[in-house]
Amino acid sequence: MADSPDTSTPQPRAPRLEHELPVAYRSVSGFVTDFAVNLSKGGLYINTDKPLPVGTEVRLLVTLPGVHFPVDLTGRVTRTSAVGASKSQSPGMAVEFVDVDDDKRTRIEEFVERLRSELPPE
Repeated sequence: MADSPDTSTPQPRAPRLEHELPVAYRSVSGFVTDFAVNLSKGGLYINTDKPLPVGTEVRLLVTLPGVHFPVDLTGRVTRTSAVGASKSQSPGMAVEFVDVDDDKRTRIEEFVERLRSELPPE
């Protein structure tokens, strides 16, 4: 019998870059524009007082500086933080990118790496 891969081990999170980006997404009331406050090649965190429920699939339009049109992505809400729930976390939702093609993933990775190299070391 062949060994099956252990799927219970969580994958390490991709390094996050603290940077504000405008992002639009569909909510119950239509398209909403908020700001993502951090970004990685695997997802982003959106500041919002009205996060969508965990597990919700969401269409995102992310505006990357230097790109002439928003990047159209699909994501899934993986975590939320309600207003006042945490002093260290602003209210909002973490969204993991799903079904991202290689071109879009490359553009996001290049943007994150370019910004990271431009920021002063901590």
